[in-house]
Amino acid sequence: MVADLHVHTTASDGRYTPEEVLQQATLAGLSYLAITDHDTLDGLLALAGKPAGGPVVIPGIEFSTDLPDCEVHILGYLFDPDNPELKRQIGIIAEDRRSRAARMVAKLAALGHPVSYDRVLAIAGGASSVGRPHVAAALVEGGYFPDVTAVFDAVLNHDKPGYVPHYKLTPAATVALIKSAGGLAVLAHPGLVGDDAVVRAMLDLDLDGIEVYHPSHDEEATARYLAMAAARGLRVTGGSDYHGIPGRFPERLGEFTVPAVLARRLLVRPVQA
Repeated sequence: MVADLHVHTTASDGRYTPEEVLQQATLAGLSYLAITDHDTLDGLLALAGKPAGGPVVIPGIEFSTDLPDCEVHILGYLFDPDNPELKRQIGIIAEDRRSRAARMVAKLAALGHPVSYDRVLAIAGGASSVGRPHVAAALVEGGYFPDVTAVFDAVLNHDKPGYVPHYKLTPAATVALIKSAGGLAVLAHPGLVGDDAVVRAMLDLDLDGIEVYHPSHDEEATARYLAMAAARGLRVTGGSDYHGIPGRFPERLGEFTVPAVLARRLLVRPVQA
């Protein structure tokens, strides 16, 4: 029995709809699946009332937060999707993401890469979590760059001229928001933070767990974060960070999984010794 606790859909920047992801998870033999779209619950809510059978769908979300020198992502699990403050903050973020996309389009036009804001929204397919990948796709479609990676390297990474920041909660406020909605807060892919001193500082924020297993973690990193989790009595999670993007591992759901016991332990409150 296997699980995947970090999966994206078209509700944010994934390539497959929630229904398609669920179908893929069923075919891959997953017992547990967590939908963790960026800053939105739309993908999760689309699967409400799904037919019996297939994997257990665990409520999830991935929030982006900023520190002075890096970006930190925090996963939320098992919260109440109807929590008023959670819904309010997600609404603020969604509105700012749309405004941010318009500001990026304006900056790119000034840089000689005009694309239509309406086209960006069309590529996003109605996703409330409009992001840089949708803008990048419009630029590739317009013939300005050969692929999305080239777009990010040239104009959309944090230190590039087309980048525009968006509204984000602080790490501490994000953890508090998840917990106030009855959820569990987990540090996502700590290896991508780039500084274990920052990782340890994040773990001081009353986090419930750490994403030990992730495609970006080699064996040494996995062992290091597993030790951090054990030392602090934190839950251990893991997932593929699946987006369904050709050329980006994993290209198919089920290629990177974690033991289902991690999902079952996540579902138990409190942490069992």
